[in-house]
Amino acid sequence: MAQRDEIIAFAGELLDVDSYPDYGPMGMQVIGADEVTKIACGVSASLELFEQAAEAGAQLVLVHHGLLWNDEPRTVDARMKGRLKALFDSDITLAAYHLALDAHLEIGNNARLARELGLAVDSPFGGGPFGGIGVGASYDEPLTIDEFTARVKETLSREPLVFRYGPDNVRRVAIVSGGGGVASLLPQAANEGYDVFLTGEPAEPTMMAAKELRTHFVAAGHYATERLGVLALAERIAQRFDLEWQFIELLNPV
Repeated sequence: MAQRDEIIAFAGELLDVDSYPDYGPMGMQVIGADEVTKIACGVSASLELFEQAAEAGAQLVLVHHGLLWNDEPRTVDARMKGRLKALFDSDITLAAYHLALDAHLEIGNNARLARELGLAVDSPFGGGPFGGIGVGASYDEPLTIDEFTARVKETLSREPLVFRYGPDNVRRVAIVSGGGGVASLLPQAANEGYDVFLTGEPAEPTMMAAKELRTHFVAAGHYATERLGVLALAERIAQRFDLEWQFIELLNPV
């Protein structure tokens, strides 16, 4: 058993949350029981996640995508009412860690994905408003783009979208998980000499940009590329406080 506030403080310090201004409040978003014996984690806040966490006997739910975002309505609609009721009825605390969890060079989404793909993490990647939340990584021995995409498919258990416009050999890879297919990051990856830009979701201009920049672009799914961080965070917290933990898989094709 551990104190909720000690867990939240530990996670905030581990991830250096204050260094990553976000699109909403990060850390504890909904308060629940003071004491925690079991953690549940998932990629995104949802009614189904909270109901399964309650059935599993969790007092704390960790997510990458939380309930509260700056660009969403400030009214409690039917969706929000149902989610809050599920948390309140079971006295569950909800904690969310977004950009800081993307960025962490040990347990973050991007670093973990790089290592699962057999890459060595070299440095943070992604400047401007993205604050270096991605990683730049490399192979000692290059792969072909088909070998690389096969490795992505095997690692994430889904077929990635691939625009094959880069060099024959893939050695350097820039990774920004989730919604990293924005206009500025692919050109940055190309200009910094990366052979592949790997992300979750594409944007409409991506194909032609990759073609003109002569860089491979791989989109492997927003959900699929953002499972690893929250898993690693829950495991780290559970080890630190000697708690039971469980990942709740709610597969999403996006």
